[in-house]
Amino acid sequence: MAAPETGLAGELGGGEMEAVKVMEIMEQIRSVSEETRIAAAKEIRRLTKTSSRHRRQLSAAVEPLVSMLRSRSPDCGEAAILALVNLAVKDERNKIKIVECGALEPLIHFLQGTNSSLQEYATAALLTLSASLTNKPIISASGAIPLLVKILRDGNPQAKVDAVMALYNLSTIPENLNFFLPLQPIPALIHLLKSCKKSSRTAEKCTALLESLVSFEEGRTALTAAEAGVLTIVQVLEEGSLRSKEHAVGALLTMCESDQCKYRELILKEGAIPGLLQLTIQGTRKSRVNARSLLQLLRSSCCRRPELETDALDSFVCGIVSNIEGDDQVGKAKKMLAEMVQVSMEQSLRHLQQRASVRTSDGPSSW
Repeated sequence: MAAPETGLAGELGGGEMEAVKVMEIMEQIRSVSEETRIAAAKEIRRLTKTSSRHRRQLSAAVEPLVSMLRSRSPDCGEAAILALVNLAVKDERNKIKIVECGALEPLIHFLQGTNSSLQEYATAALLTLSASLTNKPIISASGAIPLLVKILRDGNPQAKVDAVMALYNLSTIPENLNFFLPLQPIPALIHLLKSCKKSSRTAEKCTALLESLVSFEEGRTALTAAEAGVLTIVQVLEEGSLRSKEHAVGALLTMCESDQCKYRELILKEGAIPGLLQLTIQGTRKSRVNARSLLQLLRSSCCRRPELETDALDSFVCGIVSNIEGDDQVGKAKKMLAEMVQVSMEQSLRHLQQRASVRTSDGPSSW
């Protein structure tokens, strides 16, 4: 038989015990002792990691945690940021409250600093806070966008991933795209997209940002100027998640629609046809529509070149586009797809061999 509980714990039920625990933490987080406050912040982080109930119960800790961000102690700042991030996850009210309590100023300071850990944690905090529709314009006005682009370019690997996620959140305000372009984020986006798994959420956000940015001429110019820029988008067509592929084909279609003669040849050279044809059968509804539209643009040109477009290639593209509608056409379309991919792959292989020979003569490539 279990021994009877004694003391306060024996007199209180589970809910009351939890309330006492919360009161103790709130006292500790307001302590004059830095060591005590850090310990309390770590306990808040632990309790709120997976518990939405604790996030609500400990909402009052936001203000003292934000005050801790202004401490000169890196340990104090780190503990506060990590606790605030967990308080904000999946809690809209806490997200808004953290910003209202003045967290952006010290977070911006950490982004500007040389402490890579604090910079990484501050980036994660801005990612979480920028998921709030209320916070987005406030964060945009705080000067965070140029700093996030700089971290995307120069930060540590995790900070880069969080930066691109935060930038994506802020890009959903259309006016912000005008601030993005002068900061030249596209080379950094392409570099991150080349290095990450094409089916990852990181790739989804990279391609989503690229799709938005190439709606501007400055963005299209930057993408084509970036090393392997268009090729990386084409690779997403073949290896990405359904959402990544949707953004990738959207970006290529935007480019081709803006200036068919300027971008058609470049897209064909990078071997986009196989991935586009796969999308006409296996993509999302939006991807299928966009892939068909792009295929039509690629097969018709105001500047035809025999080495890029043979009669067989033109015939296959025309056939696949006109025969992919309707469930009864799926089998036929798949057969045509296989034939089309073979023709396109042979064409792409010749181009890749030519490009490889150029790289060999120029010395080893960095990518």
